[in-house]
Amino acid sequence: MSHLLDKLRFFKTHQEPFADGHGVTTDKDRSWEQGYRQRWQHDKIVRSTHGVNCTGSCSWKIYVKNGLVTWETQQTDYPRTRPDLPNHEPRGCPRGASYSWYIYSANRLKYPKVRQQLMKLWREAKQQHADPVDAWASIVSDPVKAKSYKERRGLGGFIRASWDEVNEIIAASNVYTTKEYGPDRVSGFSPIPAMSMVSYAAGARYLSLIGANCLSFYDWYCDLPPASPQVWGEQTDVPESADWYNSNYIIVWGSNVPQTRTPDAHFLSEVRYKGTKTCVITSDYSEASKFGDTWLAPRQGTDAALAMAFGHVILKEFYVNTPSAYFINYAKRYTDMPMLVMLEEVNGHLTSGRFLRAADLVDNLGEENNPDWKTIAFNHDGNLTSPNGSIGYRWGEKGKWNLESKDSKGDIDLLLSLKDHDAELTEVAFPYFGGAPHEYEYFQHTDHSDIQLRNVPVKTITLADGKQAKVASVFDLMLAHYGVDNGVNDSNRASSFDDNIPYTPAWQEVITGVKRADVIRVATEFARNADKTNGRSMVIVGAALNHWYHMDMNYRGLINMLMMCGCIGQSGGGWAHYVGQEKLRPQTGWTPLAFALDWQRPPRHMNGTSFFYNHSSQWRYEKLNMSEIISPLAPKENWTGSIIDFNSRAERMGWLPSAPQLSTNPLHLSASAKAAGQNVEDYVVSQLKTGDLKFACEQPDDPKNFPRNMFIWRSNLLGSSGKGHEYMLRHFLGTKHGLLGKDLGDFGGNKPEDVEWKDEGAEGKVDLWV
Repeated sequence: MSHLLDKLRFFKTHQEPFADGHGVTTDKDRSWEQGYRQRWQHDKIVRSTHGVNCTGSCSWKIYVKNGLVTWETQQTDYPRTRPDLPNHEPRGCPRGASYSWYIYSANRLKYPKVRQQLMKLWREAKQQHADPVDAWASIVSDPVKAKSYKERRGLGGFIRASWDEVNEIIAASNVYTTKEYGPDRVSGFSPIPAMSMVSYAAGARYLSLIGANCLSFYDWYCDLPPASPQVWGEQTDVPESADWYNSNYIIVWGSNVPQTRTPDAHFLSEVRYKGTKTCVITSDYSEASKFGDTWLAPRQGTDAALAMAFGHVILKEFYVNTPSAYFINYAKRYTDMPMLVMLEEVNGHLTSGRFLRAADLVDNLGEENNPDWKTIAFNHDGNLTSPNGSIGYRWGEKGKWNLESKDSKGDIDLLLSLKDHDAELTEVAFPYFGGAPHEYEYFQHTDHSDIQLRNVPVKTITLADGKQAKVASVFDLMLAHYGVDNGVNDSNRASSFDDNIPYTPAWQEVITGVKRADVIRVATEFARNADKTNGRSMVIVGAALNHWYHMDMNYRGLINMLMMCGCIGQSGGGWAHYVGQEKLRPQTGWTPLAFALDWQRPPRHMNGTSFFYNHSSQWRYEKLNMSEIISPLAPKENWTGSIIDFNSRAERMGWLPSAPQLSTNPLHLSASAKAAGQNVEDYVVSQLKTGDLKFACEQPDDPKNFPRNMFIWRSNLLGSSGKGHEYMLRHFLGTKHGLLGKDLGDFGGNKPEDVEWKDEGAEGKVDLWV
């Protein structure tokens, strides 16, 4: 009995004894284990997600103890999909599983901080001025004081402050800036609302309520694929990832699916068990490459050449040699390939101009409603017709804004090509931007290495004003542009895939390094599958293509492939862009919340690319001339000046937003107009015409046009999203920088014609950076 009591006393003293495996009990202390046991203890489980720059929206179980997140696991209660489709779960990734460590990182602030030099100036100013607005004015209006805190930016030196003090500084600066310069001198930048709609809306609503600018983000960090609105007029409307499983042939092009689409990657992995063939196109051997039955590695930035060669093969094999009934029918009904384009003379060459429209024809071809917005094609009977579905049918009439093969008289069957319909062959010029490497024998026999001349079937029609016009179908122009020989007796077109003529597989091989045989095989496989499955060929495309100059050419090349193969709009087909999950489901209700439309409208929105190019003074260092980037067919006399001039002209003509907008405080315009005895609209127009009032973009180095206050939230603008970091440090922030380039004044470049040039560029434009 006493022996048992001794053992109990030992257990109580030493808690749990340690057995060494041989029946020997020791007195080693095991209290250290409690830390591990407590690590997994929790009071409750809540549902959440990890929305920081991730569009997966994976549902997670969050284990909470004493108000702190302790750990997390994936939810497993997703609704089941249909029987022939894998379920969405598991959804999640290691980044999500470790997110709680990010929440409690030592890098996260628990209280506000202010630059020490600014805080010193502020507290001194508050001693001298009872009004906080006057206190702020005394700092920023003094060049010495302003420079003393701006030049410390980026060098550390933050000190702890109180929320009351910080809010007072922010409020005072916004009031001063608004009164002195105008509310549009206050701007804010924050990334995609889909990361957190409420967080985005909180800042955007505040800015909108005070009349400040909300800067765009999608274009600035190169996530916006401009080819999508260029081709379809919409912003990246693509399928969700489960539709990958419905595809029979997938090209993964510049999208590193396992890394950037981790919760969706299993659909790509699983569809391969069903027999789907995959081709991965990426310049590096990325994680996605292991998914490929074929891996193509074009030289970086040459994807457009590869896409054009794919298109050349598809057009030749499936439209000319052995026409696909499915492709032909799809192209007639769902693309603009049958539509007629007017040819115009430019620099001595005929080239494609704009679409032929109902308004161009006698009696508007019977289309009195929106005739300027209705495109024209030839019906199979040789008569001109206005097919349903063009933008002119959207308003003013019912039942015709659709893609049915009909016009106002009934069913139609449009002509794709005019070749066999009494057309004359006419030489048409196409611009070429690929240069003329010596390997191209073709270019040794032409005077125009930057202009391609092709014979195109053309018909002459009579316009409403009695003039004659030459027209060609989009399809015939496409065949000519791609250099596809369709029997029109044109020596400038390729007779085989081995001809070094743009845009053949042989031509792309010199540029991309991809073997022509691989290009021919992949293009044929992709198209043959689409032909047999009615469009179930898909391209999963991602940021690797989008972060290049002229990325729209990369995208439009592959979009052309998908339209040729009848894939767009088909389940399991089309393009699956990496931003496809970035949707705001309750957008209708969210918009008035985010932009204060319940108080005033419209809000001030500004495209970030123009804003930063202008106000961080990158235009002052522009070595590129417009003559280097315009079409070889463009009249050179219309393209003089510096690139900033063209941005300024676009703002003045209303093609782009402009902020800050005018060279005066907009709050004073109404009073000025009243003093002049005019309404505001007439006053502004008259002042702009006389030049007494200018757009702010015309005088970016004038202090009255500086963006004075900048708010950054949910973003690392300078660290990760800023294009031209050194320009921002020098001209935006006015601090130490690594800018080595010479400006236009130093290296003798083309100075602007419209935008005012000052020999000394402004530095430290922003007064308060929050």
